[in-house]
Amino acid sequence: MSARPSIRRTVTALAVTGAAATAVVAAAGTAAAMPTDFRCTSSQVDTTLVAGSPGAGQRYAFVQFTAKPGETCTLQGALPVALADAPGVTVTADPAAADAPSVTVTEGAPASMLLHWTGIEAAESQVEPSSVTVTAPQTTTPRGDTSDPAITLPWNQGPLDDSAEAHALTVGAVTAGPAQP
Repeated sequence: MSARPSIRRTVTALAVTGAAATAVVAAAGTAAAMPTDFRCTSSQVDTTLVAGSPGAGQRYAFVQFTAKPGETCTLQGALPVALADAPGVTVTADPAAADAPSVTVTEGAPASMLLHWTGIEAAESQVEPSSVTVTAPQTTTPRGDTSDPAITLPWNQGPLDDSAEAHALTVGAVTAGPAQP
């Protein structure tokens, strides 16, 4: 009869151990899903400048972000943008971008951000930047790798107006999907 209490204790111990192992596996599954909550670093994305369709003096381009193989991260709102060699051009974020939802960027699911400016002034009232720099929102990946947040691309989109009346580049929110020229 002394074998029964011993069997019960063994079965109870195995049940507790099994429950603990299940909890550890479940927690590990949750931890593996967390990296999608991380904002993108410059080292996680390939970035290109894509020409948009101009019309009636309005000019458009897109900054397109595609995650590198094995990377997943998020972008939200209008990222900081600066133009090199265009001192009279003011860069502003579209006010609606502040309320934009987060966009997940993966290898198969790019995101893009609209740039808008005018190009109607005479040549002497225009300036052509040499590059555009976008600042990534994060400098450290989930693995602890760090990178410079600056993503600098050559400007190949032509001149921008640089007169007192027209001298702004407006940056839209990051949206899901590839650039739509």
